[in-house]
Amino acid sequence: MTKLHPGDSLIFRVAIPIPIYRLFDYLAPDNVDLDNVKPGLRVEVPFGKGKKIAFLLEIVGHSEIETGKLKQVLRILDHKSLLSGKDLRLLTWASHYYHHPMGEVISTAFPAALRQGKSVVLKTEKHYALTDLGKATVSDELLRTPKQKSVLEKFQSSAVSLSEAELSLWNDNWRSAVKQLISRQLLQFELGDAKVSRPEVLIKNTALLCNPPQQAAIDAVCNSLGQFGVFLLEGVTGSGKTEVYLQIIHKVLERGQQILVLVPEITLTPQLEERFRQRFAVNIALSHSKLTDIQRQTAWLQMQNGECSILLGTRSALFTPLKNPGLIILDEEHDGSFKQQEGFRFSARDIAIVRGKMLHLPVLLGSATPSLESLHNVDKQRYQLLHLPDRAGNAIEPVLQLMDIRNKRIREGLSEALVEEMRRTLAKKEQVLLFLNRRGFAPTLICHGCGWVARCQRCDANLVIHFDEECLRCHHCGKEQRLIKQCPACKVGELTPLGLGTERVEKVLAELFKDKVTVRLDRDSTQRKGSLENYLQQINQGKVDIILGTQMLAKGHHFPNVTLVAILDVDSGLFSIDFHAPEKLAQMIVQVSGRAGRAEKPGKVIMQTRQPEHPLLITLIRQGYRSFAKTALAERKEALLPPFSYQALLRVQAGNEDAPLLFFEAVSVLVQKCNPGHTQVLGPVPAPMARRAGLYRYQLLLQNSRRKELHVLLALLIPEIAKLKQAKKVRWSLDVDPVDLY
Repeated sequence: MTKLHPGDSLIFRVAIPIPIYRLFDYLAPDNVDLDNVKPGLRVEVPFGKGKKIAFLLEIVGHSEIETGKLKQVLRILDHKSLLSGKDLRLLTWASHYYHHPMGEVISTAFPAALRQGKSVVLKTEKHYALTDLGKATVSDELLRTPKQKSVLEKFQSSAVSLSEAELSLWNDNWRSAVKQLISRQLLQFELGDAKVSRPEVLIKNTALLCNPPQQAAIDAVCNSLGQFGVFLLEGVTGSGKTEVYLQIIHKVLERGQQILVLVPEITLTPQLEERFRQRFAVNIALSHSKLTDIQRQTAWLQMQNGECSILLGTRSALFTPLKNPGLIILDEEHDGSFKQQEGFRFSARDIAIVRGKMLHLPVLLGSATPSLESLHNVDKQRYQLLHLPDRAGNAIEPVLQLMDIRNKRIREGLSEALVEEMRRTLAKKEQVLLFLNRRGFAPTLICHGCGWVARCQRCDANLVIHFDEECLRCHHCGKEQRLIKQCPACKVGELTPLGLGTERVEKVLAELFKDKVTVRLDRDSTQRKGSLENYLQQINQGKVDIILGTQMLAKGHHFPNVTLVAILDVDSGLFSIDFHAPEKLAQMIVQVSGRAGRAEKPGKVIMQTRQPEHPLLITLIRQGYRSFAKTALAERKEALLPPFSYQALLRVQAGNEDAPLLFFEAVSVLVQKCNPGHTQVLGPVPAPMARRAGLYRYQLLLQNSRRKELHVLLALLIPEIAKLKQAKKVRWSLDVDPVDLY
């Protein structure tokens, strides 16, 4: 807080969550008690013709605006600051680094209910637990009531009480079954979580015996508790990374500290949560977009108050305030989902490392396929590499095989050789996993007579056929129309689906394997709450023979009986204008391959390709991911691409095709004025998808081999861009360290 002198005015400097690059000054409320007013409080202020919720950053004695023209704060919403000085320091750093308005950055740190100015009320959730009778009851006794049977099995597998939020996350339709189980005295009602001041007790002694590399990784991180360090845990799929996390977390809990665990996808949260709950008798909070606003607010406040010891969440959980932080873990650190792609475009991985440095605590990054940036930081000795080279237990590495499908007969994406491999695997009562990263029936509807193609009228993209729903859908803007039967151009030609989607492959599997059960896992088939968990349960119970899916299958899931994995169309990722594409493809191949042969059974991975001599595929198969990464880093260094240079992407879009070009004409003048000449200016050019959702899109890439020079330019440039009259006619955004150029 600025030191105030006699005669000074009492002025609140606040951040308002609007896209304006400045703070705002207001007169303090009458009779304010300065002893109870600290930065981090929420206040309500008049703004324009309405009111806004703002965040107090500083109390000052002078303003650049005449005191008589300043409006007064309407009210202070909090009795104490919701963010600590260290929280605000992190958010200020993030605002400066990503050149994003401070008000919107701080707003990101709060759950929606608190952003809207609602009161800070920590609601006590109802919890349910098994009775002694419930623990002793065999679930098969409830065969005639399948819902009750399913709920009872859920409680028996979790070994602890479950909250309403956890039950809702698992399955929407739990209430009636729980009510009936309570009436049968198999479940009982418990009131909320007890406060945990120093959690030490394990639920049961389930820690596994670690192999030497695992133990070395655990010791390295535990020896650095209480000080900053970044550790990259590189472990092949199935090498026991989660067990390493669990044993390090145990040490942190013994110190009475909290742990923040971030995962890239919501789909990975339930199974990781289950393992945490089986191991630890501490309060575990969840934070991700599938929860209600109240549930996320409760988790936020519980971590802030120190009532929860572990927070498990996705990217947005990064800024949750922690009363006594001890460790930050990012699982699957390479995943692009850790980068926010709208609004405040931050990297959760990079900010987590800055947060660890500010709080003097270790940050553990885990992945079977580390990002090239992280491997580069290991080479520069900024990160310490912890390597798990072997699969845990008796598991055997899968065999990778390229299947040349040139000039071969293909039926809906399945070669005859692959079908035979599937038959042999299924005959042994083992499961098959097929990967195709394209949902829908087919990506294109084309007229066999005149060549007309069904295009989205609002995007430069084809409409995707969704056969079961009898519709054509754009996967970029969401626009839908009925599946047409007749070509609108020539009226006579036959309309033919072109290309593959999971829905199309599912139909041919039903014909080829009539007596086998196939489950399709993609965004369309798992929309209903709890459906993904139900499918995963069926797979693990051996009720499914063939698993067909998209990217959601590529990581994290443990399918012990899957011994054959096939990537149906590996070639689609080999050719791209984005220099990140080879890295993403290599990571996808390794991650999908990791689903094969997780137990004692050896696994096989088949990649169907028309490019069997492609260097990337050959390197991956013969020498592994690290060799690919070494080659890729050498190529990036030669081309002066990240991580050997630093980039910022200025994107713009507008309904009028001329507006983006006029905007960039004005921006180019500013760049020439602000740029000392060391930053490369590439563009402006149309975006790879030049029109999306009815908007014309262009972009300008700024690149410099020195990070500081790039940020000096951005600090001069962005406030000036905000003042341009042309900026008011377009939507523009800045993406610092972009992970894709689309």
